[in-house]
Amino acid sequence: MTEKKSFRLSLIWTLVWVGCAAVFNGGILYTSGLERALLFLSGYLVEMSLSIDNLFVMMLIFSFFKIPKKYQHRVLFWGVTSAFIMRMIFILTGVALIQRFNWMFYVFGLFLVITGLKTIKSTSNSTSLSDSRFLKWIEKKLPLHPHISSSKFWVKIGSSWKATPLFVALLLIEATDLVFAIDSIPAILGITSDSFIVISSNFFAILGLRSLYFVLDGLMEKFRYLNIALAFILCFVGIKMLLFKVIHIPNLLSLCIIFSALLLAGFASLIKKKVDVQ
Repeated sequence: MTEKKSFRLSLIWTLVWVGCAAVFNGGILYTSGLERALLFLSGYLVEMSLSIDNLFVMMLIFSFFKIPKKYQHRVLFWGVTSAFIMRMIFILTGVALIQRFNWMFYVFGLFLVITGLKTIKSTSNSTSLSDSRFLKWIEKKLPLHPHISSSKFWVKIGSSWKATPLFVALLLIEATDLVFAIDSIPAILGITSDSFIVISSNFFAILGLRSLYFVLDGLMEKFRYLNIALAFILCFVGIKMLLFKVIHIPNLLSLCIIFSALLLAGFASLIKKKVDVQ
């Protein structure tokens, strides 16, 4: 399959998954009303935006290990699967904590504000993985095989088994999944603690990640202001959690603020790209 056909197929599947989320949200609107549908849409947008940032880190990892696209599918499958499992664990834990301890709203809110401020300074898209402490730890602990010759995670050399760069890349992706799960769950819980909405919005956001990755591959530079939008969204949701007893922000207004931040980041990125070309 040519690269152009692969991109078209990935784009089609991405639109299919987004369409499934839209149909599901329509079902919520029909059965549960506008407010609950707005909560799902807000949660879906937040989780999708955080997931896109996660995909950019995956691109960095694949580029660092020079993993061919034909082998990336397998790594992505296990990476996306683990991301869903981790998020479900964090969701159930977070919901239980908030339902039992109201003061956890303040803890999660403060965490999101701090994370948002750190995200502004983040240069994860351009940072070299060679400085990663986790990678250095893996290199010390695991017997490594330096070459990629198949889609296998482990190969037998003589009488010993060695981990391929694909397995090391998978471990790094698992680690980033854990970090993003820790960030994303407080973000969605800042919108709603309704378990059904939290789980379903995460499920649909993760569902199309594998196909979305190949749509975004090579377009990283066009989304240079995504981190600023994410930082704003995290800080906004965090402040909303910190002030939940003082100020009530309607769900529709929250959705408009989140959507506007992503839209402005997209427009700013396109304008910056045109200026750079000129």
